[in-house]
Amino acid sequence: MSAPLRIAVAGLGTVGSGTLQLLAEHSDLIAARCGRPIEVYAVSARDRKKNRSIDVSGMRWFGDPVAMAGEADIDVVIELIGGSDGIAKQVIERAFAAGHSVITANKALLATHGVTLARAAEAAGVTLGYEAAVAGGVPVIKSLREGLAGNNVSRIYGILNGTCNYILSTMRDSGREFAEVLDEAQTLGYAEADPAFDVDGVDTAHKLAILTALAFGCEVNLAGVHVEGIRDVSALDITYANELGYRIKLLGVASRSNGGVEQRVYPCMILADTPIANVEGVFNAVVAEGDYVGTILTEGRGAGARPTASAVVDDLIDCTRGARLPTFAVPAKDLASLPSVPIEDHVGCHYVRLTVVDRPGVIADIAAALRDEEISLEALLQRGRAPGEAVDVVITTHETSGLAMDNALRCIERLDSVLEPPRRIRIEAL
Repeated sequence: MSAPLRIAVAGLGTVGSGTLQLLAEHSDLIAARCGRPIEVYAVSARDRKKNRSIDVSGMRWFGDPVAMAGEADIDVVIELIGGSDGIAKQVIERAFAAGHSVITANKALLATHGVTLARAAEAAGVTLGYEAAVAGGVPVIKSLREGLAGNNVSRIYGILNGTCNYILSTMRDSGREFAEVLDEAQTLGYAEADPAFDVDGVDTAHKLAILTALAFGCEVNLAGVHVEGIRDVSALDITYANELGYRIKLLGVASRSNGGVEQRVYPCMILADTPIANVEGVFNAVVAEGDYVGTILTEGRGAGARPTASAVVDDLIDCTRGARLPTFAVPAKDLASLPSVPIEDHVGCHYVRLTVVDRPGVIADIAAALRDEEISLEALLQRGRAPGEAVDVVITTHETSGLAMDNALRCIERLDSVLEPPRRIRIEAL
């Protein structure tokens, strides 16, 4: 058997500790599959005295992860510190400068500096692995970069945040409102104390920007992602969605359109019999559409120590086998600079819920605002009568541009019979 592959791990939090545990438990299996053992040569973390689930006493300890990344005796650096800039970026840059391959779970860093890091890795003749950065244990990066290498991918979409999926699934099952279910998710450890990164769609946007570059061979463009979160999704909207035959999911969707790329993250309605509509709880799922393979769906746990550690070690095994693929499937110098298609140009159907005064002429005024923007109604729901009182009116439309819908909703909101801002949720045809 060949000499060990020596690795250094920067960051011993949940994923770092899980990675060391997996390497220890499956050392014989991994060595057999790689043809050489993997040796954890060095580690770095903030607190050396912290009680961890793994024994690090036999490993070389570094207080400075950047200095560790430059050590000559290391073959691969695993960066699990996190953050879009600062120390994590410095660790990776130092590793490349020393000729070391890097494995990371850092989606924020890749979404922000992915092209720069890809160029640096390829210039150094090393690998940048990031399977763990998107969808945890779901092997979506390998699927796109290798399994679909012979396909033109026209669209990729998915449930990329388990916290949001848990909240929306539980709201539907229980009939409870967002705030109450978020509280429960925090108690169970599914949501952070500050949940903004997840529930406001930022985490999903980072992951979608990475998948877009990989699927379409273009530069990572986080600024081109339209982002909406799930805070405004109400139990009432979920009830109406069920009645109309839909489920509400926070999706990240990227597609080629009008010579550019659409990237959008938002809560949307999808038909209840769509396979991804039935992905529940903390699970993630990604769907890719290729011209030869058709539609494929991969599903699994998108976070947690064990699934994410599994993805880190998958990349590590590729390194031991000498796999050296371009970071985003094509050489970094050949990544296309594709224009972003604004959300206003996206063509699709819409769900709109209005709170109006129940009196004659209200529906005619709403219909006139839609007519003026050439928007056609598909369905209209109003339950019961309450003359002079507030009632809900729900409409769904046929396909129209986002700009036309924006204009119509502004006009509708100005009607004196409309008591609250219209609630709009886009409908995705999958």
